Amino acid sequence: MASMTRITAVALAATVAVAAGFAARAADRQPPSDAAQESLTRYVRFEHDGRVAYGIYQDDQTVRQIDGDLFGKWERTDRVFPLADVKLLVPCKPSKVIGMATNYRSHATEAHPVPEKPQAFFKLPSCLIADGQPIELPPDSAHVDAEAEMVVVIGRRAENVSIEEARQCVLGVTCGNDVTARKWQANDQQWWRAKGSDTFGPVGPWIVTGLDYGRLDLTLRVNGKVRQKVNTDEMAFSIPECISHISRYITLEPGDLIFTGTPGRTPTLSPGDRVSVELEGVGVLRNPVVARPE
Repeated sequence: MASMTRITAVALAATVAVAAGFAARAADRQPPSDAAQESLTRYVRFEHDGRVAYGIYQDDQTVRQIDGDLFGKWERTDRVFPLADVKLLVPCKPSKVIGMATNYRSHATEAHPVPEKPQAFFKLPSCLIADGQPIELPPDSAHVDAEAEMVVVIGRRAENVSIEEARQCVLGVTCGNDVTARKWQANDQQWWRAKGSDTFGPVGPWIVTGLDYGRLDLTLRVNGKVRQKVNTDEMAFSIPECISHISRYITLEPGDLIFTGTPGRTPTLSPGDRVSVELEGVGVLRNPVVARPE
């Protein structure tokens, strides 16, 4: 009877984990991707003594290195470093970086209303920078805005998935800043430099799993002053809806990033500014602003 009770409890726990959209993971080893993820884990990509690795940021402000592929199989190691002794990098290396246009009603205008379906655009992986790295304003960019965004990290391959299947494709979320040159966005035929110029994609500082990413507070500050504030439950299209729609046309791979949209009006940046994006349950992404040399 005791063994039957244990089996029932385990089955119930597994069902709850799947319904929440996460796969189970043993304490020290990640099993196949169809099991539930460990909740509220912060994964980092870091450099130490010239070597790059993934790790787990721990509450004592240390990083425990893992061996293997964060998006496949890996093992915890005994190698632990103080956070002050490592350099945090962009938390993963995506094959694609996608943004969602006008995904908050407060960001819509008469000229650019909320679309009937999710509208995606491309940023470039080469635009990504990590926490603490400077946003560089090109000398001819004129008008560059900050855009606070929640960034979704794809955890498993998504090809033509349903909305329900899309829930299983999310590894976690992080903070992002979809830096945008408005003059170029308005006048160029494509957004290749308006959204994809070098340093126009701050992201980090880590990936967090286990959060209810549909209900998180998101705040942008410039020089300490709040310039944007919203809850992600105000998005016009949910994360599963966005993933499902994109995957009908573009296969999303593990590690790919989706910037999920920005709210309200966006502040213009100047050299010397300090920008921070805070996402509830994740932390704060901080970047200084500098002028790019001519």
